[in-house]
Amino acid sequence: MTVLRHALPAAGALAAAALADARATLAAGGLLVVPSESSYGLAVDPRSALGVAAIYALKAREAGKPLPVVVADRQQIAALGADPSDPGLELAAAAWPAALSVLLPLHASDRDLPAAAGTGAVAVRVPDHRGLRGLLVALGHPLTATSANPSGAPPLVDPDAVVAWLTAASCPRAVLLDAGVLPGGLPSTLFRLVDGRLDVLRRGRHPVEALTAALGSTVRLAPDRAVTVADV
Repeated sequence: MTVLRHALPAAGALAAAALADARATLAAGGLLVVPSESSYGLAVDPRSALGVAAIYALKAREAGKPLPVVVADRQQIAALGADPSDPGLELAAAAWPAALSVLLPLHASDRDLPAAAGTGAVAVRVPDHRGLRGLLVALGHPLTATSANPSGAPPLVDPDAVVAWLTAASCPRAVLLDAGVLPGGLPSTLFRLVDGRLDVLRRGRHPVEALTAALGSTVRLAPDRAVTVADV
């Protein structure tokens, strides 16, 4: 197996060689490993059935559990087939870039989006990580951002640990975009708006209080998804 390793600058453009390796790896059905606000994540084009299947196989992820997606802007959300009129999008966009994901329904014609795993919806955010946003702009399309770890294990924050895991798992091809050791902690907060009410599916890094202040509504929490760190 091959793990290519490139530095991902916090500011400025990604090196041409790194971008070329990232594009070639995605085209071949391989994986990118990218930094997020808290930990490293596994990234493929969410529209690629081959890439999404590679993530499920590597993580031993439960079938039917969708993959979260990061985007650079609303154009990349539209490319997923998500409903741009969903009121939750306006609430999230007002806070972006942030560790805040909104669950958006997909148009009927796009419900086969591989990353959605048959759920008919996709969780998206513009991440609060400048280097990752720069990568999304350079690639010109969204990426999945599920945590880099076997399902049920803590997300990996050390790039050396990422390489060790990929090597032990015999990952056929991957590119690690190295941003050093990441801070860890909670993943993104995940919510949706249902009939004008705020449904918090997962409390995370972005404060729920900021959402309620912006919306001025009663909060409905999903008790089985209140707080989680592992396997997002």
